[in-house]
Amino acid sequence: MPSANHYTGPTEVSGHPPVKSQTATVGVLLVNLGTPEAPTAKAVRPYLAQFLADPRVIDYPRWLWWLILHGVILRVRPSRSAHAYARIWTSQGSPLRVGSQSLARHLQAEFDRLGAPVRVELAMRYGEPSVARQVARMQQDGIRQLLVLPLYPQYSATSTGSVIDAVADAMKTLRWPPELRVVNDYHNDRAHIDALANSIRAWWAQNGRGEKLLLSFHGIPERYVRLGDPYHAQCLATAERLREQLGLSADELVVSFQSRVGREQWLQPYTDATVRQLAADGIKRIDVACPGFAVDCLETLEEIAMQNSDFFREAGGQELRYIPALNDSRDQVTSLAALTMRHLQGWLAP
Repeated sequence: MPSANHYTGPTEVSGHPPVKSQTATVGVLLVNLGTPEAPTAKAVRPYLAQFLADPRVIDYPRWLWWLILHGVILRVRPSRSAHAYARIWTSQGSPLRVGSQSLARHLQAEFDRLGAPVRVELAMRYGEPSVARQVARMQQDGIRQLLVLPLYPQYSATSTGSVIDAVADAMKTLRWPPELRVVNDYHNDRAHIDALANSIRAWWAQNGRGEKLLLSFHGIPERYVRLGDPYHAQCLATAERLREQLGLSADELVVSFQSRVGREQWLQPYTDATVRQLAADGIKRIDVACPGFAVDCLETLEEIAMQNSDFFREAGGQELRYIPALNDSRDQVTSLAALTMRHLQGWLAP
């Protein structure tokens, strides 16, 4: 869902990329998680099937997980997830898709403003437009150097690693694949941290400040971290940089992890338990930001702004206020453009 202070670029961003961008030989492929086509069980089922069948996401033995996935999960979860999607669906469609498309258009406009011959496209790791489709399309249109930018600030094998797998699979199908680079993460990027801090300050200036700032990141199983995934450390590094930028004490900023599934231990503390504990401790008003999400989606708009808001009030708190993701804000556009230009060095003329 585009933020209220969305970036205003050249007027042509509302339609197709300008001719200059279509004739570029350098491409940038933004990749986000994905979304079902509609907030219905019928549409959610194939999306969940693709997502949960990814061995990067669930690494159980394939035969065992296939039985669990098709015998239990895909019989029950689509209806429940469809209800959650229906709560946030807009007249334009999925907030994640609408917001990601807007971000891609505004990033294209920024490159055009800079005079950089770069073509920007958007793909979804699960669902459409697929990574394979977009990589093939860009190659057919003459893109000879391709930078892949997963919209995950922190690296995890479950997210960025899965995007790398999808890109590699797509490249294997091409007779003459383009030269390839991938942005692994930007969790500690200075401009990105500045953008997050500016967003929170602006929100506080307009809405006042709560007693605590909670940073909720998507969780992963603790076992994945023990196997070498850097995600947990990168989340904590982002939180610490953001705390320093905002001038908060360690007591004023809390970190938690959301969206756990199954019985396995995930990264802790859990967000739902944290908001309940804050309420039990007498905290009446908290602000929640989700620095692991570039664009607002089900996990921020429904899980945090709705579900966890209910948990907080039921436990005795008064108000949980969600601070929107960066979405297509000017700070997000300019920070990603700067990040991308650094990674394109050597491919673009000075």
